[in-house]
Amino acid sequence: MAMSDASAKKVFILADGTGETAEKVAQAALTQFRGLEVSIESFTKVRSKFEIREILHRAHKDYAMVIYTVIDPEHRDFIQQTAAEMDVEVADLFGGLVVKMGSFFGTQPLFATGIKHQLDAEYFRRIESVEFAVKSDDGQSPQNLKRADMVLIGLSRTSKTPLSMYLAHKGYRVANVPLVPEIPPPKELFEIDQEKIYALIIDLNSLVRVRHQRLRQLGLPPDAEYAARENIARELRWVREFYARHPVWPVVDTSGRAVEETAAEMVRIMKERAARQRRQGL
Repeated sequence: MAMSDASAKKVFILADGTGETAEKVAQAALTQFRGLEVSIESFTKVRSKFEIREILHRAHKDYAMVIYTVIDPEHRDFIQQTAAEMDVEVADLFGGLVVKMGSFFGTQPLFATGIKHQLDAEYFRRIESVEFAVKSDDGQSPQNLKRADMVLIGLSRTSKTPLSMYLAHKGYRVANVPLVPEIPPPKELFEIDQEKIYALIIDLNSLVRVRHQRLRQLGLPPDAEYAARENIARELRWVREFYARHPVWPVVDTSGRAVEETAAEMVRIMKERAARQRRQGL
């Protein structure tokens, strides 16, 4: 990695668990360096190669060192390979130790994270999150908005429900609220922490296409106003003006993107905001 002032001031923690151990070790190591202002950002419960690649890509852009505690051998190899491709400095804080201990004790490690506690806690958290998403889908139960980790808003067919369900399976409580020009949003939307709200947008051609597909699925005529290009263009102009009046809402474009990719962007935004709040002592 090319060195710069910025590269010496950022450390990313990449963990398939809580990341607490890695963060403590990193903080302890940093006490050996005087006069440095180093920010530590944690990416926890990372369980897929897609998430790993996203984090390493950002580390490359931010000139950040990545300290990781990942027990899955395949994921550790992927981190090493991808980091080499992207020229990112990485340090394996846990995997190497486990392998050496297995060699010393003459037994094969389990390569399992958290085992019993994690299975129990993760399982029930995800079940609760999925139930929450189902009950809070498409504007149902607006009183639940205050309990949500994320609230997705957007016009019809902007991937609100697929994103909600995907994020729920990741353990996040997600509600979604449809936006219709003639119908005011529920008042509860403006009573919650506005940083929980994510404003979804999609380009005109994509929205016309998915609405036509929806009409075909329902056996309705393709010339219905719901899928009329002029009508959709008006809706998009209206929703962009609505979003502009609430600049704290991040606008997330779902055009031509996989649900996983969009969800990763939203989780990144949420974690960045949480890190900022921690730095501010909130």
